[in-house]
Amino acid sequence: MYTVLIISVIIVIIVLILSVVTTSKAYQYKHTVDPIDQNSTHEDSNDENK
Repeated sequence: MYTVLIISVIIVIIVLILSVVTTSKAYQYKHTVDPIDQNSTHEDSNDENK
């Protein structure tokens, strides 16, 4: 009975540690966004107004 409880607690602790590590790595990831090309967007809108 106690062996099942101990094994269950160990599994829960391992899953908790892995979740914390994974979440920590996800927050450290640097996301980048491509810059918007201002000239082509402006020219496209002028062509539509003609």
